[in-house]
Parts: sequence; structure tokens; C-alpha cells
Amino acid sequence: MGRMLFIVNPRAGKAQIRSNLLEVIDIFVKAGWQVEVHTTQAPLDAMGTAEERGSQMDMVVCSGGDGTLSETISGIMHLEEPPLLGYIPAGSTNDFASSLKIPSQMVKAAEYVVGGEPYAVDIGQFCRERHFVYVAAFGMFTEVSYMTPQEKKNLLGHQAYMLEGMKSLTNIKSYSLRLESDEMSLEGDFIFGMVTNTVSVGGFKGLVKTDVALNDGLFEVLMIRMPRTAMELKNILSSMILKEELSEYVYRFKTSRLSITFEDSADWVLDGEFGGSKTEVEIQNHRQRIQIMTNINGSDDF
Repeated sequence: MGRMLFIVNPRAGKAQIRSNLLEVIDIFVKAGWQVEVHTTQAPLDAMGTAEERGSQMDMVVCSGGDGTLSETISGIMHLEEPPLLGYIPAGSTNDFASSLKIPSQMVKAAEYVVGGEPYAVDIGQFCRERHFVYVAAFGMFTEVSYMTPQEKKNLLGHQAYMLEGMKSLTNIKSYSLRLESDEMSLEGDFIFGMVTNTVSVGGFKGLVKTDVALNDGLFEVLMIRMPRTAMELKNILSSMILKEELSEYVYRFKTSRLSITFEDSADWVLDGEFGGSKTEVEIQNHRQRIQIMTNINGSDDF
């Protein structure tokens, strides 16, 4: 088959990769791959390793959460010819794996890597310096993903996000901004903004419309304007979770690129990791830029 670089985040999720690692590697070797394993040592290690060694590989596979996947893709996006990508989810929510119908069972996911088919997905570029796979966001709740300690994520999983998220309801901040895209112009005070290419965010499917295509060159954008009262905020959140008709404070649209200018800087989250504090943001969709191994349109019989 060729050479495979297997990037493993041993701390992701509940560290279950440790009990599955040998079986996963055995699946790769039996399929004919020459496997090189790298365990991540620090933040951004997956990105640096994928960029440094990816050009020598026929496939790069990563195991970890959405952040590990995002780092790995950011690394191979810097290559002139990105190799095939495989993903074995091992995080707390695994939103993008869910969108691609990659199973949460590691051994089954490994079988998808060697027995599936390449599927082209869109990749987002953030401020010409970073890339993201499925979400770039600012405002309410967004700090939960990167401020929740890994130990708490491992212990509580998805509940960790819920517990930490409730704390941010008591201190909602608004951001004065102007947004421009070919489809929409917005100006005013907003408490939340999200640019996505996924069917769920943080395990919730109600935040994103159901007609999502991962390879159409378009992002789904959600913007929430600052409500006047706490009751209006409650109604906004309820309508989104229950998938009811949205209020006058909520804007949804699709676009291939957009720019946002803030009066003061805003902290951004890219795929669950801190993406920097920005006053000017440009986001662009690179259509079908990465080929990821999956079985999204097939059966489980390889």
C-alpha cells in the first residue's frame, strides 16, 4: 500500500487509544501499510509533525479529538500535495467524525481507514495563518472547549462541556462588529458567531441546519445579536435547541468567504482549540481540499 504516518494523542478522550493501539496498528500492517507512529508531546505537535513528515507519506492517520484532527489537517494543508488522511476519533465529542459517519469504536474506525474510500471535504482558512476543519467561533460558550481541563473532559466527557457552559451564562459579553460576505452584511452588537462545516457542534445538532454538505464549498454561518433582556436570551436558546422558528436576533446563511471587523478584539475558537484574539478576521472555504478515508456512502462489508 505505501507509507503511513500514525499521529496519536495519548491523552485525548479517556485515553482509550492506549488499550486499542496494538490492535489498530495490526489492522494497518495486515492491510499492507508500513506504519510509523508518533505520539504527540505538546500543543501543535501534531501540526508540526504532519507538515514536516507528511510529504514523505502516502497517508497520514491521526487519533485524538477534534483538536488533534484540526492540527493534523493544518499541517498537511501546508503541503503542495496533501496525502490521504485517516481519522480514528478518540475525543469527548468528535463532531466531525459524526458528520463523516466515522464510528467511535476505534477498531472499526481503523477498518474504515484501510477499507473505505477517499472522500473530499472542504477546509476553512482563518486569517491566512490557520486552518480549521469544522468550526470557527467567537462569543458565548466558545471558551468552554479550550478552557475545560483535559482531566475533566476525560472524566465527564460531553457533560464537562455542559457544566462549564452553564457558568458562562452569568457573564455574557457582546461584541460590536461589522460582517461582510457576498450573501449578507451585518452590523451591531452580537453575543455569538459561528462558521461551520459540520452537522453538529459540541454534540448538539440543533445549532446547525440539516442540509449540510461537507464538500459544497460553502460554510453555514450562525450569528446571534445581543438581546435586550434575559428572557429574550432564554427564548433564543430554547428556539435553537428545540429547532423552532428563530427569533429576530438570529441570522443564518451560507457563504464561501466572509470578513468580520470588531471594535474590540474577540477570542476565537478553531475546532475546540484557542485560535487567537482578533480585531479583523477573514475566513475562506477551500473546496474539497483534503481526501479523508471513510465509508460515508457504503456498507460495513469491506
